[in-house]
Amino acid sequence: MQDAAIKILFERYGPKYRAFVTFTVILGIVSMLLNATMINVAIPVIMGAFGVGQDTAHWLATGYIASMTVAMLLNDWFVRSFGMRATYLGAMAIFAIGAFMGGLSSDINVMITGRVLQGLGAGLVQPLSMVLMFQVFPINQRGKAMGLFGVGVVVAPTMGPTIGGLLLDGFNWHYVFFASVPVAALGSILAWLFMPWRTGNDPKPAFDWTGLTLLVVFVCSGLIGLSSGQREGWHAPIVSVYFSIFFVSFVAFLWWEWRTSEPILQLRLFLNKQFAAAAVVRMALGAGLYGTTYLIPLFVQTVQGYSPTRSGLLMVPAGLTMMMLMPIGGRLADKLPRHWLILGGLCAFALSSMLMTGAHTDTPFWTFAMWLVIGRIGLAFVIPTINATALHSLPSHLVSQGSGAVNFMRQMGGAMGVNLIAVALEHRTAVFSQALAGSQTPDNVLTQELMQGLSSLLSQLGWPVEMHPIAALQMLGTSLYAQANMLAFRDVFLFLGVVYFIAMVPATLLRIPKGAAVVPGRAGGGPRAMGKARSSG
Repeated sequence: MQDAAIKILFERYGPKYRAFVTFTVILGIVSMLLNATMINVAIPVIMGAFGVGQDTAHWLATGYIASMTVAMLLNDWFVRSFGMRATYLGAMAIFAIGAFMGGLSSDINVMITGRVLQGLGAGLVQPLSMVLMFQVFPINQRGKAMGLFGVGVVVAPTMGPTIGGLLLDGFNWHYVFFASVPVAALGSILAWLFMPWRTGNDPKPAFDWTGLTLLVVFVCSGLIGLSSGQREGWHAPIVSVYFSIFFVSFVAFLWWEWRTSEPILQLRLFLNKQFAAAAVVRMALGAGLYGTTYLIPLFVQTVQGYSPTRSGLLMVPAGLTMMMLMPIGGRLADKLPRHWLILGGLCAFALSSMLMTGAHTDTPFWTFAMWLVIGRIGLAFVIPTINATALHSLPSHLVSQGSGAVNFMRQMGGAMGVNLIAVALEHRTAVFSQALAGSQTPDNVLTQELMQGLSSLLSQLGWPVEMHPIAALQMLGTSLYAQANMLAFRDVFLFLGVVYFIAMVPATLLRIPKGAAVVPGRAGGGPRAMGKARSSG
């Protein structure tokens, strides 16, 4: 239904229409994904302002990603029912309402609700934007198109902490929410000019309410279960209830989506070996990208004592590197064997995470920045290649469903990744704290020397002698906790590196046999079967 409108727009603007669409799409993506990670540098400040712990504050990131995950699967229905232009403008409006709600909130729960609304808007825009780029570029330039699209999708989350830090140090946390609204407004104006509209009078497709309900239940119960496990204890009855609901609703979702004629997630997409492998790799990418943009600002602020601005500036070299290399990676995806680009990129990101396991309180700024650059070089080649590979393997009538599904997998990986990182960080900190505290015995010579040194320092500061033991013990406890926290961060960096090495296994399935043409609808039996299933439904 969009093809006729796209043809009209090409006749109106000529070949420059591709450039207009690209700029409009990237602007919208940037405005939404900047906000996804700008909040990360503000989390320590918001925790202090509202008096909440990390187990609550991490929902500012997780709630956004989770709602975006759900909304991505709704994109196909909205586009078919209302057209790209109306869906895009409606999503921008929802996003702006959420931004104002978060920025003006005086309660953490209202702020989290605002973040959920922002995620809903962002989730509708991303697959729509990818599909439009895919439609306006010819087949032999789709790798290039995905490279340009990837500039917004990946550079925005990378640069978000930098802009967030500047806003925090120059103003306050409220502006972290407000900053993306003017960009979203400009994106809406451009969308009105360049986005295709719905043509024809075809009836709206049926909406899969059952699938949506089951999707929301299994996503929310899984994330809440992970969050509650660390706080309540993994053997607590309520945690068992959450995970039981997750398992039952997840199985029911798969069963229902396989049987219904108009699913929000077309499971038959995963019968295509290449698409299924690309989706799994995309899930790992989401976990790593969102995980690192959440973890690194937290590490350098809590362990190394960076200001929000300095922690954001740490991400700048990596972001600029990606901005320069992403279009090159997209062009290479049109010319070189894609599975080698993907394997090489995954290896680079895994190496970057492994290097970060050596981070400590005195790690130099530029050393950390170079570790990040290595990982982002890998992502610059992986992301446009994996997007082009996933969608090229599908017939044209399933590209919109495929875009929603592959973005759903990325966001699901991001939501689960951030949540698992928060849980693992708290758990490993507790484990190391207990281990270090157990070693502080009266027979420990180093502990005795440290206590004597602290007592001498307190005497020089004029503290009463009777207060020395209590104050020294408090300082020792603080020092041990900081050491345990640093060791926990190292373990989580190791976990991310292992995830990327494991992701190289399904990436080997993305190899295209010699002589095989990469043409939509000719990637194997899976897409043909899907086409028949769709037409019979």
